[in-house]
Amino acid sequence: MSIQHHEVEPALSAAPAGSGQAVPVSAETAPFPQRWPLGTTNLRYGGDYNPEQWTRETWIEDIELMKHAGINLVSIGIFSWALLEPREGEYDFSFLDDIMGLLADAHIDVDLGTPTASPPAWFFAKYPESRPVTRDGLPLGFGSRGMASPSSPEYRRAVAAIAGQLAARYAKHPALVMWHVHNEYGAPVSECYSEHSVVAFRQWLQVRYGSLDALNTGWGTTFWGQRYGEWSEVDAPRTSASVTNQTQRLDFKRFSSDALLACYTTERDVLRRFTPHLPVTTNFMVTNCPSVDYWKWAKEVDVVANDHYLKAERRDNHILLSMDADLSRSLARSEPWILMEHSTSAVNWQPRNIAKRAGQMARNSLAHLARGADGIMFFQFRASRYGAEKFHSAMLPHAGQESRVWREVVELGRDLGSLLAVRGSRVHARVAILWDVESFWAQDLEWHPSADLDHRERIEAFYTVLWRRGVTIDFAHPHDDLSAYDLVLAPSLYLIDQAGADSIRSYVKGGGRLLVSYFSGIVDENDAVHDGPYPGAIADVLGIRIEEFLPFYAHQVATLDDGSTATVWADDLALVTADAVVSFVDGPASGIPAITRNAFGEGSAWYVATRLDPAGLDSLIDAVLRDAGIISTPLPDGLEVVTRSHTNTSFTFYINHSASDAEVDSTGTELITGTRHTGTVVVPAATVRVVENASA
Repeated sequence: MSIQHHEVEPALSAAPAGSGQAVPVSAETAPFPQRWPLGTTNLRYGGDYNPEQWTRETWIEDIELMKHAGINLVSIGIFSWALLEPREGEYDFSFLDDIMGLLADAHIDVDLGTPTASPPAWFFAKYPESRPVTRDGLPLGFGSRGMASPSSPEYRRAVAAIAGQLAARYAKHPALVMWHVHNEYGAPVSECYSEHSVVAFRQWLQVRYGSLDALNTGWGTTFWGQRYGEWSEVDAPRTSASVTNQTQRLDFKRFSSDALLACYTTERDVLRRFTPHLPVTTNFMVTNCPSVDYWKWAKEVDVVANDHYLKAERRDNHILLSMDADLSRSLARSEPWILMEHSTSAVNWQPRNIAKRAGQMARNSLAHLARGADGIMFFQFRASRYGAEKFHSAMLPHAGQESRVWREVVELGRDLGSLLAVRGSRVHARVAILWDVESFWAQDLEWHPSADLDHRERIEAFYTVLWRRGVTIDFAHPHDDLSAYDLVLAPSLYLIDQAGADSIRSYVKGGGRLLVSYFSGIVDENDAVHDGPYPGAIADVLGIRIEEFLPFYAHQVATLDDGSTATVWADDLALVTADAVVSFVDGPASGIPAITRNAFGEGSAWYVATRLDPAGLDSLIDAVLRDAGIISTPLPDGLEVVTRSHTNTSFTFYINHSASDAEVDSTGTELITGTRHTGTVVVPAATVRVVENASA
């Protein structure tokens, strides 16, 4: 045993001479960190490895299997805090020293985790007030994954200490190529209502508003007599008798995301003091963790890394996978990113954990690669025999090396080797979908005009039409410079602040094409309705005025004059400068426009005031694409097409999710099989083909 005893914050002072530990570097002299893991120039391949669950003999066997599969990167240490610091201030790195050495000898690089997602039992026993508290006031107990209250000073101090110990010890280790902070921030604890959180929330509000008068104005506290006279009166928005102040709820979501981010940056900054040359990241869940504002987070990580798991029972889950990958790439601002976790087969936490069938793992993996990932990783390498995830699939399943899953893992390693030329190429998109989690937070609060309003459903519907047409999209924030896109879509943008409205207005005026769906532009950043008729934030851009919302009855269907049908919603809409394109024939908005187009500056803005049937939405998006100069046609059912490119070379991925072969027009060298094609390429059912085409 190599137990060492230190003060709680040893990372904050230089290591003694001859200790073998790294000495921290000042911010003034630190080099800018790398944006990609050091080491091999191959595509990254591997996954989480939990050696603490296995004997040393198993480690040696596993490392040989990793080499056989072509694995070159593993994430370790993520849940090992109790082993590394068995008592506060006492550290035992013996098992980590051993496994790090074995991996280095095997030339397998390490993405070293800080184990701060799961504090040890001693931490909660000593600091019980650091436990997270639910909105109903229930303190959560020990025995699961998850973290303490992110605003707990004891937690912040403890995570800085363990991160500093790891950084000092392994800064110069030959296996270490990247840091992996925490694990999936926001899951399962996203909002904490502890007293630590209340104090921190008040401080956050003082920075945001500056004064109680400004807070009272922003929160509209004259409604229902909620005005505050002292900062000490402001609480977290706990469960109350009726609907709690919605702006307070929205601000608490903003605060909670920022509090989690502060935990990340605390650890990151400690790590950077010892290893300023190494990238630091944490694993996002970009479309499945709505409690975190990843636009802010993406600016703080050196490499965007994402975890993605299929919604197993959805037949279109491969389309949602692509959406998730496109958002990951967009957060990375088109720089290479890492798929940090996905599954070889079934997961363990869904109602029915459907297993992947032959070829699906490769299709899932290569779809992420096609959309910008230069690293393909899994949870986990060897399946656990005990614990909550014992039925979760792994690269090496319980069935062992004779299993189909293991054979496919080895085959995928070979395929990634044949696709090395793709590394570093970029995906270019002419179309963007606006994605603003603050708008989603606000729209998901209570008491809106219809229970059928669903921002995620609208985004998925619009994205699916584009996917089926082979149109690659980026996601963008409303504050972004949108001028690089020929078309921008806002399927659900309930909240638009002044900066967002100005950005959208400038984009269309400068020649862009915009498509906006219903219940967008309604409120500002404080969830207050914009002055004047709906959609106040962008009414002039759309050239319409809406006097009243006309939500449908459940299952009500209306007919439009182009033959399509509509459900859920209509607006009592009047034309100001826009032209009617399609109108309602019947229903609550009979005779009123359902689709409009407005010339605005050099561009045009379309508005759709209802939920169109799939054929109607496809027809609308086709018209708007043509208006933007983009010609597309629906692809064969189940065929996914996306292209990455260097300056003079393109790599087109054809991913066939169907049970029938597909034939496509394509010329070039198919990289997986090495076959040269002229004119057409056959993509067998359930397989992937990648065609390289070098232009002169």
